Amino acid sequence: MVARRHHFDPKDEKATPEWDTVDSKKEVNAFSLGLQAVLGLIGVVTLAVGGVGVMNIMLVSVTERTREIGVRKAIGARKRDILLQFTLEAITLTALGGLLGVLLGAIITWTIPAIWSSLPARMSLFWATFGLGAAVAEGLLFGIYPAWKAANLDPIESLRYE
Repeated sequence: MVARRHHFDPKDEKATPEWDTVDSKKEVNAFSLGLQAVLGLIGVVTLAVGGVGVMNIMLVSVTERTREIGVRKAIGARKRDILLQFTLEAITLTALGGLLGVLLGAIITWTIPAIWSSLPARMSLFWATFGLGAAVAEGLLFGIYPAWKAANLDPIESLRYE
């Protein structure tokens, strides 16, 4: 009856579309998964770029303190002492950055509901801890090479370095 009145084939499924919630949910889930993958990739690239930055800062620190390293080795510092010092400096640097990031996130999370009460925002302890742990791991991972380079400097050559 409706098909005859509106001039379409009654067997044509596209003539009278139906909203299928199951298909809609599948599309939303696929989109959400794709978005998570893209955001995860962006996060990994960001961590890698930040890690390279940390490594460069620590390599510059080793270069600027070559004479200090030579003096420490000349008076008896072992390789592991130098390695530990520079690794801890890299970890401290990234841990402070991670702590500042978590604090900034907490401030933003507390500010949003104060300004717009219709937008609930909460901060997950798990993700805050994960972010801080990722920052510390990044410092450890990207701080090892500069620390190793500092620990393996020749004390005599280091003392001559200007």
